[in-house]
Formats: sequence, structure tokens, C-alpha cells
Amino acid sequence: MDRGDAVPIAELWEERRYLLDVAHWMLGHPEAADGVVDEAYRRWYGLSGEARRQVAVPRSWLAKTVGGICLGRLATPGRGTSVHEAGHGRPSEVEEAAGRVVLTAPESLPTAERAAFVFRAFGMAPGTAADIVGRAEPELAELAERARQLLQAQRTRSTTPRRHDAVVRAVRRACVTEDGDMLTALLSPDVTVFFDGGGKIRALTGPVHGSRPVADSLLTLLARRPHTTLTTHSVNGRTGLVARYGRLVTAVISLDVANDRVAQFWVMLNPDKLRSWNRPCADGGAGPDASP
Repeated sequence: MDRGDAVPIAELWEERRYLLDVAHWMLGHPEAADGVVDEAYRRWYGLSGEARRQVAVPRSWLAKTVGGICLGRLATPGRGTSVHEAGHGRPSEVEEAAGRVVLTAPESLPTAERAAFVFRAFGMAPGTAADIVGRAEPELAELAERARQLLQAQRTRSTTPRRHDAVVRAVRRACVTEDGDMLTALLSPDVTVFFDGGGKIRALTGPVHGSRPVADSLLTLLARRPHTTLTTHSVNGRTGLVARYGRLVTAVISLDVANDRVAQFWVMLNPDKLRSWNRPCADGGAGPDASP
């Protein structure tokens, strides 16, 4: 191994976990993800030492390689997409939760939409994701949004607007009072939160799964500080949450509610996508609905 390849062990494990998560979300099965990540590392070490030194960000190179391998498997019928593939050992609760979110998506969800959604959810740079999928960045954004809407429709179909509003308002109270137990009780056991910082603000780069981890991540993000507020507001036609620092909208959160609990959160932190929320309105209120 070249001395330039030396990386702290903690960073190496974080990198592999990230790549496994990306592959798992793409393929829906932990053992298939393991195989993809192993193949990506084989390709990395198949490069000459000089070629590796020319890669500015190895993690990005590996993520792009993982994405390409996954798309290749998804394009081949019967490879990498079935939860019934042979395998040994039981995945962790987090892995099972991640798999459920993807595997309960409509089977008609096209590969391009799934890929765009997963790459966006894991904070991959838009240019890199567009290169992997073979689409222009604006088209990739449309694909990701279409996939998000399909998932949202699936999870919220049985919830009435009145019940949705009640759950969201209860979530707001729990966040404002920093009541972790109350917030956890309002979430589905396999709840997932997605953060979109657009690479322009420090944010979690991957989804968080499970009621307590999701509650902790939201309470950390929305912790009370001077000049910060959290209010309810219409987001995508349903009640959501808007966080402000002073008069500036800093986060827009939509929630998908199923069976009286939150099944998914979509947290928009990207300043570019919050511009419409920060334009002055005639009535002095928040901007128009935005799509996290």
C-alpha cells in the first residue's frame, strides 16, 4: 500500500458504512450491497498507484463506482433487487429499516427515479449523481422529486388531513419542549428522516432510521437557541414545519404520516431551495409552498 493511501481507521469504517448504505438503498438487500462495495474496492486497488494519487476525493470515486455497479445490476433482471436472494446472517435493525423503505416503494418505480432519489438522499454531489445516472442535473432533480412523491403518496394514503395536522402539531410541541420521549412516541419504529443540504450547509449526508435516532437528530437540529422559532405552515399542500433564525427561514420540513405516526421526514436545508421562502411577501408571511 502506498503511504498516500494511509487513512485513519475511523474514517475508513465511516467510508465503508456510507458505501454500504448507498448500495443497500439501491439494491434493497445487505448481502448484495456487501458484494457491490467489495467490487468497488477491488476496482480501486486495481488502479495503479499513480492513478489512485490522481483521485482528489477517493470517497467520491468509490461512491460513483458503487452507483454504477448498482445501476448495472438493476438493469439486469433478477440481479441485486430481490429480498429473497440467498444470504446468511441477520441484518441489523437499521439495515432492515433501510431495506423496508426501499422495498416497500412501488414496484413500478423506474430505476432512474430510484437512483436519483438514493443519490440525493445520501448527499451525493448533483454533478456526480447526474454523471452516474446519465442525465442532466435538472432532469435528475425531477426524477428524485418524482420518486419522493411516489413514496410520500404510498405512506400517507390512509391519513386524513385533520389527523395529519394533529400529528404534526404534536411533533412541533415535542420539538419546542425538547421532549425526546414524546417525540419518539409520535414516530413509527421504522421512521426515516432525509436531509437535503445541497452541499451548501453542514448537514447529515445520509438518511437516519429508527424512532429514537430520528428523534435525537431532529432535536439536535431544532434545539432552542436565541432567535430561533419553529412553526407549522403549509408545505406541499399539507401541514409541515418551518424553522427560522430571526426572520430567515432556515429549514422546511414535510412529514409523511401513516397510522397516526410519522413515517418519514423530509428536511430541506439547502439555501438555494429556500430562496422562495425568504422572499418578502405582501402580507409579511412566509414564502410559497416549497418541495423538500
